[in-house]
Amino acid sequence: MILAPKRVSFQGELGANSHIAAKDVFPNADVLPCPSFEDAFAAVQNGDADLGMIPIENSIAGRVADVHHLLPHAGLSIIGEYFLPIRFQLMAIKGASLATIKSARSHIMGIGQCRLMIRKLGLKPVVSGDTAGSAREVAEAGDPTQAAIAPRLAAEVYGLDILAEDIEDAAHNTTRFVILSRQKIWAAPGQNCLTSFVFQVRNVPAALFKAMGGFATNGVNMTKLESHMIGGRFVATEFYAEIEGHPDDRPVKLALEELAFFAKELTILGVYPQHPWRNEVEKQIAE
Repeated sequence: MILAPKRVSFQGELGANSHIAAKDVFPNADVLPCPSFEDAFAAVQNGDADLGMIPIENSIAGRVADVHHLLPHAGLSIIGEYFLPIRFQLMAIKGASLATIKSARSHIMGIGQCRLMIRKLGLKPVVSGDTAGSAREVAEAGDPTQAAIAPRLAAEVYGLDILAEDIEDAAHNTTRFVILSRQKIWAAPGQNCLTSFVFQVRNVPAALFKAMGGFATNGVNMTKLESHMIGGRFVATEFYAEIEGHPDDRPVKLALEELAFFAKELTILGVYPQHPWRNEVEKQIAE
């Protein structure tokens, strides 16, 4: 992994959760906010950023669909992952209070994850394009009846007061990010790592079942398997998968060879260390 990138791109505005993730992992790097995921990917592709910090899934909302469509064809490599607990704050301009606010503005996911507080305060939810962007809009409006639901960093960036802290409905709300690089940097064999790849199966009976059989017979743990249509065609499907282990590990090598026999296309997107968060979750479950 590039340990000292000069600039990291992310989708969203300053103060977004992706901004927080980028600064958590690379505190000394500059950040490059981008209006769309395509722009965040392009910034890494063309060299405007050294790395990209991209959300791939959320413990409540599930996968980030746009990212799964972009990853296979971006020509970028996944070199790491990061898990960020999501905490939402209710914020407004200075002088506003819980008694003055009438509406709460946020991204649709932010509103959906803070329904209990919105209902408790009797606020009108207003959908905005971005959590941090909603904070900027509230700051620019200067209206004490408007509030935003956004990360704490957004309050600092846009000079807002936090009226209520950690208002999310679910305490386990967590987003997983992947770190993207132009360089193909694989974790060294022997590490506790993940391998991410995409594939299409041949159009023969039970092809997916047969393709997956190699992972079971070789004792390789598959942590994720998701599908999406290709080009809007119901008969064309691409699969995104993640497994524990390194392609140079003998069990993984044998499983991938068997998969390749039944696959039309197989592309490894990255081989990278597992984030320590995974072990912490396993400990909590065991307890």
